[in-house]
Amino acid sequence: MKILNIKSIRTSNPSQVYDLTVEDNHNFFITKNEILTHNCDYLTPGAQAILRGVMETYSSTSRFILTCNYPNRIIPALHSRCQGFHVEKTDQTEFTARVATILVTENVDFDLDTLDTYVKLTYPDLRKCINQVQQNTTDGRLVAPTVDDAGGGDYKIEMVELFKQGNIQGARKLICGRIRPEEIEELYTWMYTNIDLFGESEEQKDSAVLIIKQGLVDHTMCADSELNLAATLIKLSRL
Repeated sequence: MKILNIKSIRTSNPSQVYDLTVEDNHNFFITKNEILTHNCDYLTPGAQAILRGVMETYSSTSRFILTCNYPNRIIPALHSRCQGFHVEKTDQTEFTARVATILVTENVDFDLDTLDTYVKLTYPDLRKCINQVQQNTTDGRLVAPTVDDAGGGDYKIEMVELFKQGNIQGARKLICGRIRPEEIEELYTWMYTNIDLFGESEEQKDSAVLIIKQGLVDHTMCADSELNLAATLIKLSRL
């Protein structure tokens, strides 16, 4: 069983809220009678089983609030002990409008095509989108990073532009040369979220969904995940 090592403990008065930061992007916020465990889906099944025992022991004196992005990663024993609330993701139009409102409020000039690039890259993660546009605002104007920029995620901006232009072959070469293995599964989700990039007709979009789905299935079984991704992109380019 994996042990979660505590990296820091912070407290804020007078409410006495304790923020315990542990490895692997996980936080516990503890007050006198409530415990909020953030990103609970990052806990291993063993750690979740221990949490189940803690919840049983202190259920009469404390309230436990568990948050996660992937409910399917939470063990059934925790599901049965909690009342579920699903927070729907923001509509993409509202998402774009919110970022645009922030840019206008901050007196940042921008064009809709550049903003659309950032939205397609980050949706539905609004916080990530805001950070991206903040990092790429120069002299009061939102700009798209160039190929020469050394930022870790900048190749994804170029990737989005290539997809928007219908240049899937160019995107394939860029992605396979820059993507890290742990990012590949996330890319399948991104392609599905932006399914309109792969065709204008409903028939083309339906075919793209089937190709992306098969690519994701094969990803879990293929010895070379990069090769499988390249094959998936080739299929999408032939729609």
